[in-house]
Amino acid sequence: MKKYNFIIIGAGIVGLATALKILKNKPNVNLLIIEKENEIAKHQTGNNSGVIHSGIYYKPGSLKAKNCIDGYHQLINFCNEYGIKYEICGKLIVATSAKELETLEKLYQRGQANGLTQIKKISKEMIKEIEPYVNGISAIYVPYTGIIDFKEVCWKYLEVIFEHGGEIIFNEKVTDIKRKNGLVEVVTQNNTFVADTLVTCAGLYSDRLARLTHPNLNVRIIPFRGEYYKLGEKRRHLIKNLIYPVPDPSFPFLGVHFTRMINGEVEAGPNAVLAFKREGYRKTDFDIKDVYEIFSWKGFNKVMRKYWRVGFGEFYRSFSKRAFVKALQRLVPEIKEDDLEKGGAGVRAQACDSDGNLLDDFYILNDKNIIHVCNAPSPAATASLAIGDYISKIAINKTL
Repeated sequence: MKKYNFIIIGAGIVGLATALKILKNKPNVNLLIIEKENEIAKHQTGNNSGVIHSGIYYKPGSLKAKNCIDGYHQLINFCNEYGIKYEICGKLIVATSAKELETLEKLYQRGQANGLTQIKKISKEMIKEIEPYVNGISAIYVPYTGIIDFKEVCWKYLEVIFEHGGEIIFNEKVTDIKRKNGLVEVVTQNNTFVADTLVTCAGLYSDRLARLTHPNLNVRIIPFRGEYYKLGEKRRHLIKNLIYPVPDPSFPFLGVHFTRMINGEVEAGPNAVLAFKREGYRKTDFDIKDVYEIFSWKGFNKVMRKYWRVGFGEFYRSFSKRAFVKALQRLVPEIKEDDLEKGGAGVRAQACDSDGNLLDDFYILNDKNIIHVCNAPSPAATASLAIGDYISKIAINKTL
């Protein structure tokens, strides 16, 4: 049995970035990535809308804020170095009613506190100059925001990992994690792998892996499906770049919005619907174990009491195209049902603690020679290289 200095579980963008940073920061170590799927970036990474986030939404000083802004610059530099296509196109965060102006102002102040000095508050008339079909009374223009294909980024990460001697193995689902004689044993359905230090980056299954070594873990992953429509080709002219609503400050999602993608398509969405399967990309997907874990978690029951109106609204929009369109029309009134074609879906891994709080920051559990990434929602893709730096420094200090 070959012993590795490092094992990474999970070949999404955070796992790959962590592996890359370990190998760059400490050359000539033995590193293995274990992935349960038959290729990289199959889930959250491969199903997101490809937005390079600026960091405007996140509480100053939080892990999200610090890693998003650092990761943003690292990602741009990486893309320039390796020839990955991206575009810094900017976006609008649009207030459509007077009651949203206070939240919009708080967002502006937060962006300034995070160092985004080039964001601008703009008037209704200026909105029309940037996005002629948008309905709004005020907005923040965020020139930093961009678009990219994060799956392409992941393949390049893997290429660099190989160049630095890293290994990857596919189709190996982890079933147990054990500590033995100061080492970590990772047991899969086919093999056992041994390492000095383990990092788990399992996304939708992050809590289950963490509970193998921390059975009293105080968070559970609640899966929320985000469904998209695509704007028909003849109506793409209605959207120049990215158009977002003012987010609900009590809910950790950004609301349905418009995203011009790097391939030229325009997505509308996503919503945030409770999924009845951790990898439940279709409305009909159901897994009894996943459902039991959701509804038996006391934190989720508290979430339901707090957000039941919002939750039912999301379900209604999921099954009613008309309701979905109505939400989009708040931003772009000219959008009609016939303009939208069925798009894809992704599932967000949202951590929820026992008090009913939906965790609004990255949560990384550091214990001896095991590091569990328990919560890495958006902007984890933008922030991936910064998160990789953060984890790699902890892991290297443990191992060497």
